[in-house]
Amino acid sequence: QAVSLAAPAVVSIQVARLKKKSDLSAKEQTLEKFLGQNSPHTPQFKTSISSGSGVILDARGYVATNYHVIKGAESLQTTLNDGRKTIARLIGDDPETDLAILKIDLNNLPQAQIANASQLRIGDIALAIGYPFEIGQTVTQGITSATGRTQDSTNTYENFLQTDAAIHTGHPGGALINDMGGLVGINSLIFTETGVFNGIGFAIPIDLAIDVLGQIVKHGYVVRGWLGVGGQALTPPILIKL
Repeated sequence: QAVSLAAPAVVSIQVARLKKKSDLSAKEQTLEKFLGQNSPHTPQFKTSISSGSGVILDARGYVATNYHVIKGAESLQTTLNDGRKTIARLIGDDPETDLAILKIDLNNLPQAQIANASQLRIGDIALAIGYPFEIGQTVTQGITSATGRTQDSTNTYENFLQTDAAIHTGHPGGALINDMGGLVGINSLIFTETGVFNGIGFAIPIDLAIDVLGQIVKHGYVVRGWLGVGGQALTPPILIKL
């Protein structure tokens, strides 16, 4: 029941990017060098396609995903769970939280049911919904392993939910839901030394994503205040120096 409530609002995102010179294979570079970059006979190897996931947070067509999913995109296309496809426009992004907001223009859009992430308890059931490896919408189950995780990424602002629900390539940007179908987070990244999921995944709390959505829709970017003070943990070597 939880999945049936949440799954319609989780979409697949196809991202088209221009390849950098360094991304071309040896064969592609040889052909381009031999024929010339501007030759009409030069094969077009300039575009690469990748995929990720997103969540419809607002029935007007606002979709949340990860910034790293759409970074450098030339064009974006979304595929809904009901099979509909449409072009998506980037409304704004916030690299500091690894969030981006897209806009799609379709009628009768589903909308995720927002849960109160602050009430999430360690040990609660967690389900990750996304589109891994371009095989179609997939659901994995685990628990909420921890809350308030920091220092797990290069994000400036971190307050991750940790889960052992499997998050694979293509899953980031998708939904982390509770056992009632309420959206508690946007899947973001995994902790791994091998490049594959090994039981530790992280999601951005939904209250942070909603705040970013509101500011991007209103201003086109996120407005933040700065205190001008930096802090760090007091370790024994620092205390000795003091």
